[in-house]
Amino acid sequence: MRISVVIPAHNEEAYLPGALEAVFAQTLKPLEVIVVDNASSDRTREVAEALGARVVLCGRKGVAFARQAGLLAARGEWVAMTDADSLPTPRWLERLAEKAPGAVALYGPLRFYGVSPWEAAFSEWGYRAFLNLMALLGRPNLAGANMMVLKEAALRAGGFPEVEAREDVLLGWKLKALGPVRYVPEALVLTSARRLKGGWLPFLLRQARNLLGDPRGYFGGGGERER
Repeated sequence: MRISVVIPAHNEEAYLPGALEAVFAQTLKPLEVIVVDNASSDRTREVAEALGARVVLCGRKGVAFARQAGLLAARGEWVAMTDADSLPTPRWLERLAEKAPGAVALYGPLRFYGVSPWEAAFSEWGYRAFLNLMALLGRPNLAGANMMVLKEAALRAGGFPEVEAREDVLLGWKLKALGPVRYVPEALVLTSARRLKGGWLPFLLRQARNLLGDPRGYFGGGGERER
């Protein structure tokens, strides 16, 4: 499989080396690794190039714009995405690729790092339960830190919507109309606990919006709610 890995990055010189090391260490080697420098003012571009990534510049600040720039620039048939503060486990791409035939998108679970052992376990197994529930409800919950899309299908669906957040979830809902969107429990990615800024309750409330939110809100122009 020809897989491009895309990592959007805005001022991520501190986190980026870990993410790139994890991607380059995959058991299934990607065709290319793209870092989208999203209007960074630090050494994000220099760090990415020094570590062997292809850099694509995106001057319009916002993760949705960065993801779309990476999607358009990718040379692979499949485009996997993770975040600059995330660490895909070694068989991440391999596990996604195993379930790719016949699908248009795939996604997997996340676990926080940089927290206590019980918080790490809670984050992983709580999120796994959430993803299982969403899958049963027919509402795939793609996360930008752990997803892979068939490029042709993603472009046919219009790519990432130009919203402040939840662009990954909204694209997943659109892709579901084009073919199977599969949850891959074995494709684990570790991600920074900085997502817990403000505490667990605000974080969980944001996730609940994905469960309770009406996908028709996006198609009617109301998709800019915070993820």
